[in-house]
Amino acid sequence: MAENKSTGTKKRKALGRGLGALLQDSPQKKSSGETTETVHPVAGIYEIPMENIQVNPFQPRVHFDKGALEELADSIKVQGIIQPITVRKLEDNEFQLISGERRFQASKMAGLEAIPAYVRTANDQQMLEMALIENIQRENLNALEIAHSYQRLLSECSLKQEQLGDRVGKNRTTVNNYLRLLKLPPDIQAGIRDQRISMGHARALVNIEDVDKQLAIFKKTLAEELSVRKVEALVKELNSPKPLAGEKEKSDTDTDPVKKYELGKLQQKLASHFGTKVSLKSDGKEKGEIKIPFHSTDDLNRILEILELI
Repeated sequence: MAENKSTGTKKRKALGRGLGALLQDSPQKKSSGETTETVHPVAGIYEIPMENIQVNPFQPRVHFDKGALEELADSIKVQGIIQPITVRKLEDNEFQLISGERRFQASKMAGLEAIPAYVRTANDQQMLEMALIENIQRENLNALEIAHSYQRLLSECSLKQEQLGDRVGKNRTTVNNYLRLLKLPPDIQAGIRDQRISMGHARALVNIEDVDKQLAIFKKTLAEELSVRKVEALVKELNSPKPLAGEKEKSDTDTDPVKKYELGKLQQKLASHFGTKVSLKSDGKEKGEIKIPFHSTDDLNRILEILELI
C-alpha cells in the first residue's frame, strides 16, 4: 500500500511540474512562492474564477444571438462545460480570454463562479491570430464574417495568402474567393451578412465590374428569388462580348439583362399607374415607345383623366 501511495504522489508531482513548465509562471503560485487555492489544476485544465477573466479585446465576432446564448446557458446548468475555454495569463491571478467567448458569456448567465480553462502563453498578435482562426472554424459563420477575418489575418497578423491558407486549412483560391467579397458594395455585403443571398450568389455578382449593374442584378435576385445558377447565367450574359461588325445586332435591352430588368420594373409601374397592360420598348439608344391600350370610350377617358388631359 505504501508503495502505491508513493507512486501516486510522484504522479501528482510530475503532473504539477509538467503544467508549470508548460505555462511558465504557473497560476498556482505567487511570485513569493506562497501557494494560493484560487486556481486549481484538474487533469491539465485550470478551474479559474469567472471574476478573474477579462474578455478578449481582439474578439472578431461582436454579435452573439441572445436566444442561442440562453439555450447554451441552460445546457451548461445541466451538463456543465464540456469544452474548456482558452485564456492567457496576464499577472498574478488575472487572465484574458483567447477563445470561447460564447461559452464564457453563457456560463455567466448560468451563474457559474468558475470555469475550466486551458492557459496559454501568447502575445497580442498571437492572441488575435488564435481568436480569428478559432472564429473562422465556427460552422455558423457567414461568408462575410469569414472574409473579414481573413482580411484581418492578412493585415494585422502580417500573413501572406499562402500562410493564411495553411493556418485555416484552405487553398489560396478559396481564400481569395472570400476576400473578393469585400469588394462588393455595402448593400450586397449586408445581403450576405443577413443571409439574403448565399456565397454562390455573391461569387457571381463580384464578377460584374459596374456597381450599378451589380446592384440591379442583386435586387432582381432578391425580388425573384433567383437560384445561384440563374444569377451566374445573367452575369455571363451581361459579360458576353458584343456582336462583331456585320453581324445582326439586337437592341441593348435584349442583350443587357440589367437594362431589361429595369425596363420591366418601369413597365410594371406604368401598368399599375394606368390600371391596364402597358407595353414599353426601347432600342437602348434613348429611343423607344410606350403603348397604352384602351378597350372602350370610357376606358380611354379614364386614361386621359389620369394624364390630366381632360
